[in-house]
Amino acid sequence: MQRLEPRVSALAGGLDVRRVLPQLARRSVGPFVFFDHFGPVDLAADVDSDVGPHPHIGLATVTYLFEGRMLHADSLGVRQEIAPGAVNWMSAGGGVVHSERTVEAERGRARRLHGLQLWAALPEDLEQSSPSFQHAPASELAPLEVLGARVRVLVGEAFGVRSPVRVASPTLYLDVELPAGAHWPLPALAEELALYSVDAPLELSGQPLEAQRMAVLDGAVRVRAFAPSRFVVIGGAPLGPRYMWWNFVATDRARIERAAQRWEADQFPAIAGEHGRIAMPRYDPRRSS
Repeated sequence: MQRLEPRVSALAGGLDVRRVLPQLARRSVGPFVFFDHFGPVDLAADVDSDVGPHPHIGLATVTYLFEGRMLHADSLGVRQEIAPGAVNWMSAGGGVVHSERTVEAERGRARRLHGLQLWAALPEDLEQSSPSFQHAPASELAPLEVLGARVRVLVGEAFGVRSPVRVASPTLYLDVELPAGAHWPLPALAEELALYSVDAPLELSGQPLEAQRMAVLDGAVRVRAFAPSRFVVIGGAPLGPRYMWWNFVATDRARIERAAQRWEADQFPAIAGEHGRIAMPRYDPRRSS
């Protein structure tokens, strides 16, 4: 079992994120090449937590909230509010631009935010595909009881339930809640599998896992909860090495360089009604790892 610790960085005003993937010790788990955990945080009324227009290629963004609400807007013309228990899945393909903002009903008010954003790399033959967007409301991702655990199958298939989210390669994403004192068997549900403890320490087949840490699993484990606990399980079939720089993922470094040139030249599609855009760092091909 490999343990991964997050590094903490500021995303937007007052909003810190714990980034678990990628890191030198582990670049990916299944197709997932990026894992951010933000909050829980109480944001003051005057805090601007908006993330303005920015581009992506070669990946799918996967947004899931435990608390709070956000508004997604993109260059496809989609404007979609996301609430706890729902999944936003945006496939960037050859290029898309999106923003993530405070919903209008909460703007100028104190609010609470807590959630995850993951990126799933696209298979090589879909890296240049047309972008697309899917929203699965919480009502379509109803929890099920599995041996005393409350499980939501967010992406993929497990315990006889298949998520409505369409994926490009074998992918698994579960949200699991355990009561205090539970001993819960987690099968080896995917070729590669990892568990991230959202809010409380756990024990995995006798080995401790601190809160807000990830364990990449070698196979089935027995999860022990000492207090009411929540964790997510991610995994799937690995897609092979990827280059990553800023918001771009690709099997070919040249695609990242071209995407950087396109953003610098303002050649990505625009989001209707949006103004401004996030400035790109200076591109250095040596840093696309």
